[in-house]
Amino acid sequence: MGISPSFESAGAPSALARVVARWRARLVQGRRFAADFTVRSPARLALFTFALVITIFTTLLSIPAASATGEFTPLHDALFTAVSAVCVTGLTVVSTATHWSFFGQLVMIIAVFVGGLGILTLASVLSLAVSKRLGVRGKLMAQNSMNTSAASTLGEVGSLLRIVITTSVAIEIALALMLTPRFLILGEPFGQALWHGIFYSVSAFNNAGFTPHSDGLVPYETDLWILTPLMLGVFLGSLGFPVLMVLLAHRFNTKKWSLHAKLTLLVTGILLASGTLLWALAEWSNPATIGSMNTGDKVIHSVFASVMTRSGGFNLVDQNEMNQVTMLLTDALMFAGGGSASTAGGIKVTTIAVMFLAIFAEARGDTDVRAFGRRIPEGTMRVAISVIVLGATLVSMATAALLVISGTTMERALFESISAFATVGLSTNLSAELPPAGKYVLSALMFSGRIGTITLAAALTLRQRNQLYHYPEERPIIG
Repeated sequence: MGISPSFESAGAPSALARVVARWRARLVQGRRFAADFTVRSPARLALFTFALVITIFTTLLSIPAASATGEFTPLHDALFTAVSAVCVTGLTVVSTATHWSFFGQLVMIIAVFVGGLGILTLASVLSLAVSKRLGVRGKLMAQNSMNTSAASTLGEVGSLLRIVITTSVAIEIALALMLTPRFLILGEPFGQALWHGIFYSVSAFNNAGFTPHSDGLVPYETDLWILTPLMLGVFLGSLGFPVLMVLLAHRFNTKKWSLHAKLTLLVTGILLASGTLLWALAEWSNPATIGSMNTGDKVIHSVFASVMTRSGGFNLVDQNEMNQVTMLLTDALMFAGGGSASTAGGIKVTTIAVMFLAIFAEARGDTDVRAFGRRIPEGTMRVAISVIVLGATLVSMATAALLVISGTTMERALFESISAFATVGLSTNLSAELPPAGKYVLSALMFSGRIGTITLAAALTLRQRNQLYHYPEERPIIG
């Protein structure tokens, strides 16, 4: 008797099994590629991470549930708001209080919190999630962002990331507990007061500047119970996590402070004091801003403006009504920004410190640039120069683009561009008046300013070039 042949011999894989095996191999290959990408290219991973986060929040803000009217929000408005929130800027093209529903405001404040953690923190978390490890390059990059230089801390980067997140949450809870009772006293229902307290606390510590009230902070322009927590939150957020960690660890024992912490606190104090004095002098007699107020209220406004101008983004006066001198001062303070690895933007105060120290050293004829008994490497000065030049170039290009697109004045275009690049959020209302093309320009500028010019350059560089030879040295004439 013959045996009927089977379609497949015993032990031969079925067609389904072969398909499953192919897909499994592709998944393994994709996972290996993702792991290799996260370990070998932490800078490009950081760029990809922020872009991915912005895409997610843009999608959430564009759906009908996010708007108060239950309609879809146009892509350019949703994208602008998402970029402004994730990049903790605070520029708006629609009213935060009236356009967005509670769900939309919740999405915004979550975006602010996530973006405030910092690009390298997010990249490190994503790297851990994908590859289960940071890798030496990723650890060094995260280590550098938090100013922890000891080799022994390489294995503690994960713990440092947890400290960053825990510190953020703790400070924001404390600020919310300070603000909520005041809103209750002012007559708001408990739920609304609690939400406003949380919203303002997250917005303040992350230097975002979003306000859930339709008329902003104007009704509270002399209320220190509200203004003081906001200034405190913005100030702490602008110092940066490296400085906060040093202060938590060593308190006022300045001998144990790092050079970064000393420079940050020194320059921040100088800018805060000089900004307050100069803003007060420029606006003291301006009837459109603080000219008609009493001396105490003028001082409050001046201190508040100095704190907020370098990144906070909250405002008590109409920016269009300020004197031209004040607008120029504001441009300079916004461009300066806050501390490195902070929720603030700008070129950072340590960049300014390094450049001035280099100028003083050159004027004295010193070969070394020194500060607080430490020598600053030449590589650090090259980075500082790169940050300033790239930042100024981006602002100039964006300003020119806004002039062409909107036909507005140079003052307003420059003001809005610096505010976007430095992720400040102060505005002459030009953002809301721009056509979609202008909003895309500012969105790109906010993205570039938040991720940092150096991180952007590193992310776009495919490989590091190793020089095998050097040309003969010749010094050109400078100046």
